[in-house]
Amino acid sequence: MFVPGNNPGMIRDAGIYDVDSIMFDLEDSVSVGEKDAARFLVYEMLRTIDYHGKELIVRVNSPDTGTGLEDLRAMVSTRRVAIRLPKTECAEDVLGCEKKIAAIERERGIPEGSTRMMAAIESAVGVLNAKEIAFSTKRLIGIALGAEDYVTDLKTTRSADGTELLFARCMILQAARAAGIDAIDSVYSDVDNEEGFRSEVALIKQLGFDGKSIINPRQIKPVQEIYTPTKKEIDRSLAVMDAIEEARKKGSGVIALNGKMIDKPVVARAQRVLDLARAAGVLKQEDKNER
Repeated sequence: MFVPGNNPGMIRDAGIYDVDSIMFDLEDSVSVGEKDAARFLVYEMLRTIDYHGKELIVRVNSPDTGTGLEDLRAMVSTRRVAIRLPKTECAEDVLGCEKKIAAIERERGIPEGSTRMMAAIESAVGVLNAKEIAFSTKRLIGIALGAEDYVTDLKTTRSADGTELLFARCMILQAARAAGIDAIDSVYSDVDNEEGFRSEVALIKQLGFDGKSIINPRQIKPVQEIYTPTKKEIDRSLAVMDAIEEARKKGSGVIALNGKMIDKPVVARAQRVLDLARAAGVLKQEDKNER
């Protein structure tokens, strides 16, 4: 969930919402005249507020500017956040930012390599270089699509069905999967259009994205509902794991369920369903059926 870095109330209350990550924004949502004040505000809030174990990320301004470098110095010093690099176009952008982060870690006595990074891809050049970006550093936990800047770069606008975003989504997703990191989809800015939002979330889930960026607490529930596996999916996945365990006990190399062979992709999909079910709180770790 994106939280403007210049809004004290939203920064204070962000931890009460049932989201996986909180993204404090020092870039596009903050005007030039408020950059320094927003940085100070987020820094002080991070030092004093308990966000209840949620993943914390800060979208900084470009590290190639004085403002962005000051953002890095302040946020890395908190030892609590990952850094989201905006408008990433190539691996060198990530590596340049990483070099600055490493210098700050050494200067502040922070274990080098402990500050994680995320890269936002927001242009045609960035999309074409998605693979190189995804593999650029082990600090990278994910890459994300920034749709508004991207469609502007394409000289078009966002449509209801997202046709103009399909190529970028596929490129980013393939790159993330190849590198073993997360792929996060862009925000949906029309907060009042829940039907359109649900349709887009269903699409990106089907494509394989790990999650959806949001800008309003009202968007939390639809994302959770769409990503939470159904009872039927959970029962099927538990049955797959039970079949694997039964075959193991019998010493059998052949695994079948309801007369159908169970191979590695089936097992991987079943495990993914169970992981999502646990994350959503609809399946407990101690469930006697779970393996």
